[in-house]
Amino acid sequence: MFLVLFQSISAIAGGWGLVSNPSGSNLGFSVSMLEHSPFPDFLIPGLFLLVILGIGPAVIFYGLLKKPKFRLAEMINMYKNYHWSLTFSYYLGIVLVLWISIQVYFLRETCLLHLVYSVLGVLIILLANLPATKKCYRIN
Repeated sequence: MFLVLFQSISAIAGGWGLVSNPSGSNLGFSVSMLEHSPFPDFLIPGLFLLVILGIGPAVIFYGLLKKPKFRLAEMINMYKNYHWSLTFSYYLGIVLVLWISIQVYFLRETCLLHLVYSVLGVLIILLANLPATKKCYRIN
């Protein structure tokens, strides 16, 4: 749960920074970084970061903590024997690894944060698949 919460908080902060100033200058970025990407500025990447990798994990964290019913999430939960929040943790890990991989491809460079968030994504995937974790979120 801590890793999902960490992802949420950091992505909301970064995503908001990019959405509120799509030039990226308030975060020390330059639009020239996007030279090899399909984006003219950081607005679309910022929205993805804010909504999918920020607000989404906040909802997942709440689900892991309280285990509420959520009909829409349950409909796209591919592991019906487990609470949707466990499955969505797994989805989050995959999306995070893909996001970082795509980012590295478009930026054509890497930094320590790419490694940190790639490892975070892999850890979320691994922890979501531990037998003890699955036992905790199994639906009887």
